[in-house]
Parts: sequence; C-alpha cells; structure tokens
Amino acid sequence: MPHGGDRAGPPARFRGSKRAELKIWWREIDRSLLFLILLLMAFGTAAVAAASPASARRLSTANVQLDDLYFYWAHLRWQFLGLITLIWASLLSKDNARRLGVVLAGLMLFMLVLVPLIGHEVNGAKRWLNFGMRFQPSEFLKPGFAIALAWILSWRLRDPNLPVLGIVTGVMGFVGFLLMLQPNLGATLLFGGVWFVLVLLSGVSIQRIGLLIGLGVTAMTATYFLYDNARHRIDSFLGGGTAYDQVDLAQRTLLAGGWTGSGLWLGVRKLNLPEAHTDYIFSVIGEEFGLIVCAIIVMLYLALIVRVFVRLTNEDNLFTVLAGAGLVTQIGGQAFINILVNLQLFPSKGMTLPLVSYGGSSTIAVCLGAGLLLAITRRNPYLTREAPGLQSMMNKNLPEKRGRS
Repeated sequence: MPHGGDRAGPPARFRGSKRAELKIWWREIDRSLLFLILLLMAFGTAAVAAASPASARRLSTANVQLDDLYFYWAHLRWQFLGLITLIWASLLSKDNARRLGVVLAGLMLFMLVLVPLIGHEVNGAKRWLNFGMRFQPSEFLKPGFAIALAWILSWRLRDPNLPVLGIVTGVMGFVGFLLMLQPNLGATLLFGGVWFVLVLLSGVSIQRIGLLIGLGVTAMTATYFLYDNARHRIDSFLGGGTAYDQVDLAQRTLLAGGWTGSGLWLGVRKLNLPEAHTDYIFSVIGEEFGLIVCAIIVMLYLALIVRVFVRLTNEDNLFTVLAGAGLVTQIGGQAFINILVNLQLFPSKGMTLPLVSYGGSSTIAVCLGAGLLLAITRRNPYLTREAPGLQSMMNKNLPEKRGRS
C-alpha cells in the first residue's frame, strides 16, 4: 500500500509484458519455418555478394562508376529493414495479420489503378510508382491478395449461399486486367496460381474446378494471340531469338561451375549476364557455388512449402488454412518460376528469387509476406485440435455425396 506522498508504481500487469509477449511468440512461432526463411536469406546474402560485381560493372557508365560491391552493401541495408519487417509482422496476432492483409490489399489495389496513369516506366514496362521511393504496388499486393481472398472465401462458413467464388474470381480478373496493362504477364500468372489454389482448397465442386481450368486455358490462349510480348517470349523460347538467347546465357552460366562451382568472385560468364543480381541470381549461384548449392536451395524451398502444409494439416480454422496456403503458394510459386527460367524450362520472366535476390522495396514486400505467414501459422502448442484441418476440408463433401446417392 503506498503511503501519502509516495508515487504508486506501474500496475503489475504491465511489468514484463514485452518479455512475456516475446516468450509467447517464441513458443507459438513455427521455429522450423523461421529457420528455413533465415537460411534462404543467408544464402541470398552470399549470392548477391557473388553477383554484385557483374551488375555493377554492367550498369556503370563513363560518368558514374559503381563499386563492385555496390549492390551487396545496398542489399545488406535492405535485408536489415526486411528482417525488422519480418519480425514485426510475425509478432501480430492472427486477427491483426488478417486486418493488415485486407487493408494492404485494398491500398495496393488502389495504387495498381494509378500505375497506368502516373506510373514510372523502365525497359518498356510501366510497373512502378515513385513517391520519394520507387516501388511496385504488385509486390506489396502479393501478401495482401492471398490474405484478402482467404478472408472472403472463409465467409462461406457463416453463409453457404454467399457468392464467394464469384467475388474472388472478379477480384482476380480485375487484378489480372491491371497487371496486363503494365504489362506484367509473369505476375498475372503468379496471382492466378494463388487464386486457383485457394479456390481449390475452399471446397469447390469438381465441376466448377473443371470450368475454372477451362477458363484459364482459354485466357492463356487468348493472351498468346492478343498480347504481343507474351507471344514473342513464348515463340522465342520454343524457336530461338533474343529472349531465348538471354535464357540460354543464363543456363550456360548456371552450368559453367560444375558441381562445386568456380569459387566466389571467380566466375566469368556472369559478367555477360543481364540482371545477374535479381532475375538470374540462381545462375550466378550455379557458376560460383556449384550445382550442389543450387540443389540445396531448391530443397530449402520445397522444405518451406512442405513445412507450411504439414502445419496446416491439423488446423481447424478455414481462414488460417487458406491464408497460409495462399502465402506459401505465392513464395514457392515465384521461386520455382524463377528457377525454371534459369534452367531454360520456362519463358523469360522479370521475376526475382524471393528471399535470395537483391531487391529494394521488393525485399521489404517479400519479408512482410514471410512475416505474415509466420503470424498466420502461429499456434499454441498446448491446445489440441478436434478437426484434422486440410483432411477434413478435402472430405467434407463426402457425406453430402453419400446422401444424394
């Protein structure tokens, strides 16, 4: 009891609240998933160090000479900010992560509308906005898009009659239209893949899934005939040409180091490789660190995807399952499109290797998505689940089918 004139101390419930919050975070976070993310970022640090001299020399001019490690030091600064963003986002509760994702999706969708009007053009593509700092709204839309669609699809639990499939399909169509105005076919395909996975997991009937696949094939066919850039890239990939030569150069760089690589800063082919520090960093890894390291990176991405889906298997909350699946599909899908391009198994796309490639604001966007993924997959280890999550979602229509038969 404080006496007269004594200042009362702070309420006991506030003492150590930050420490207690961190303890709860460490207990609930998927530490294996966090380790995989940090390990990929560590590989990225070494990879950008290897690729920085090639890009710095290629982008130097008679008036401006960039230091060989220019992009490396810049990458370290962006990675530091990215780590802060990742940890901050992972500390959010699931409800706050959902709110942030929905708000982010709405804001970035508005920004995406502004791109054709006031966007900044680079290499013939108008994808950036410049408000003191240049950024691509589509990069920050990626995590928000997955969470927003998961939130909309989860409405069907409250009212099965809500047209959630039509709503999310309309959102996807609008986003795809805005992206193709830039033009950005690669991002359109990635967003379409996230949309398809979420629709598939939300319990849509086989007939509707077949209809959606048909619509997707029709859209891709129309894109080939109506979108010159896509047709040229596909034709060049299949029959040779400028884009094919670029991808061919990436593959030759990738294989130049053999199994063990030529060694850090000893690669030669990377010096002729465009965007060595971003789009084709996987090829630089192959030349300087070897195919074994490339295989390890592929396995890390596979482990990240499998880890998330294994964790979601016993999750009984529909939004959590859909949001987690959407976020990991976005990261994994972008990674494997980039890797397939470097292996000459996919037409050239301006798409970075997430958590590994150099990036400015895109590094912040990827780390934000990874942090939200960690927040969504947080779980109290002392709580038991009554429903088996993904398994129940896949089988939930079986009783209805038995009843009809």
